[in-house]
Amino acid sequence: MKNVILSAKGLCKSFAHNGGQIHIISNADLELYEGDFTVIMGASGSGKSTLLYALSGMDRATSGEVMYGGGNITEMSEKALSKLRCTDFGFVFQQIHLVSNLTLSENITVPGYLAKGRSASEVNKRAEELIEKMNISHIKTHLPSQCSGGEQQRCAIARALINEPSLLFADEPTGALNRRNTIDVLDLLTECNRSGQSILMVTHDMRAALRASRILYIEDGRIIGELSLPPYTADEEKSRETQVSAWLASMEW
Repeated sequence: MKNVILSAKGLCKSFAHNGGQIHIISNADLELYEGDFTVIMGASGSGKSTLLYALSGMDRATSGEVMYGGGNITEMSEKALSKLRCTDFGFVFQQIHLVSNLTLSENITVPGYLAKGRSASEVNKRAEELIEKMNISHIKTHLPSQCSGGEQQRCAIARALINEPSLLFADEPTGALNRRNTIDVLDLLTECNRSGQSILMVTHDMRAALRASRILYIEDGRIIGELSLPPYTADEEKSRETQVSAWLASMEW
């Protein structure tokens, strides 16, 4: 039986608008499991990214609870949330958000220094391991502006993993990449998952969704469907795509 790493119950997110309320997330209940590669899909505006931000503590839910490590994230102070996001969670975004005047290597190591708990030499060793794994050793002293979008995203993944997070959150990580770079980034995320990294990814891209061990479908802020899949293998991608496509069609995607 899989261990639950994070769970949500009755999660809601609303915004005030013209004297009323717009409900983005409506009573979402879900559990994320250790070692899973979970993907959230849904139409544009369905609440995918809002749900990810609420689950990760990047945004405050209006009501409900998010349980992680025996505590309720929705009740944490901003200081406690900031520490949690630094030490326990990793983040990869469509807009890569590297610091423009730092080298790739420096972008990766800074969160390691900020988390504390490890010496500079330990952080640097971890960074070098990730740099090699992400195949960016030859450009680690380059500034982001000197690198391609795919190289920058590989750096961002390394940065997200520097503190060995329990859970990696990825919001459309391939949305701004071309086909070749998309495949490279998905291969890296798949490899990380095979090594035991738990991942929650929001995507609208079928190629990205195929890497999931579990897909959740959201519509109008509600999770209305779930599909479990065996571990991804490239030689079975076509049959996997047929299965996922049929399921998404049943969700009226």
